[in-house]
Amino acid sequence: MSTEPTMSADLTTLMGLLDLAEPVEDCFVGQHPPQVGSRTFGGQLIAQAIVAAGRTVGAGRPLHALNAHFIRGGNVKAPIEYRVVRQRDGRSFANRMVTASQDGAELFVMLAAFLDSVRGLEHAVELPEVPYPDVLPPLGDHLAGYEDRLQMFVDALKPIDMRYANDPAWIMKDTGERLNHNRVWMKADGDLPDDPLIHLATMGYSSDTTVLDSIITTHGLSWGHDRIMAATVNHSMWFHRPFRFDEWALYATESPVAAGSRGLATGRYFSLTGELLATVVQEGLIRHFPRKPRT
Repeated sequence: MSTEPTMSADLTTLMGLLDLAEPVEDCFVGQHPPQVGSRTFGGQLIAQAIVAAGRTVGAGRPLHALNAHFIRGGNVKAPIEYRVVRQRDGRSFANRMVTASQDGAELFVMLAAFLDSVRGLEHAVELPEVPYPDVLPPLGDHLAGYEDRLQMFVDALKPIDMRYANDPAWIMKDTGERLNHNRVWMKADGDLPDDPLIHLATMGYSSDTTVLDSIITTHGLSWGHDRIMAATVNHSMWFHRPFRFDEWALYATESPVAAGSRGLATGRYFSLTGELLATVVQEGLIRHFPRKPRT
């Protein structure tokens, strides 16, 4: 019996995106996948920047926090350059700044902090009560019948196996339901290599999916049904303990506030056994253009 790791075609594509070239020291180059939208997907920028920063630190001090700002949309037909600045290398701490750019124009800036963790005080919020992923349908089942409205989602790269524990926004729109939170089980769609940096980067890629959903479902809105313009402004993550992202994690998100055409969303990743693995905070530009009623 073969014991070779297995990956979906889309996960294999993501692994290729994370295999950054390094033409000169501390300067990395990332590519885009064949499946692209009008601008570079934010999760791709986060994931590639994690790899770029991590490759200048090494395995002894794992990534524990990142703070990223999105400056402009990327050209999906051109490679992206990631320049890493080594801000600090201490005995247990390391700090990096990563700037992503194309043709001299900055797309994205990320600060990354690395720390050799030791045991200390521990507590965490509890895993929400939701069905487990083995009894939930795959994302494709939820998209069936909505292909014309959600073509961008249907055509997108899908390296992450996603199982909604509640109805996604477009189905709630049809049922008239409003929900101030979203719960989605996620994992890589296949086996990942053992390198912890790849697991961090793959979670980072996934963290830019579904996180803004709670902003619009609080108002009974949905992608595809309503005229909504959304763009990530900034994104922060804190990694609390080691994990494998080819094992299920619940991404539990909610939105505490929307104001000034911006919405804030928070998210937590939980393991199947209830451990809190990571925390996410994202601010997005959210603009809704209501359709004029027919007369």
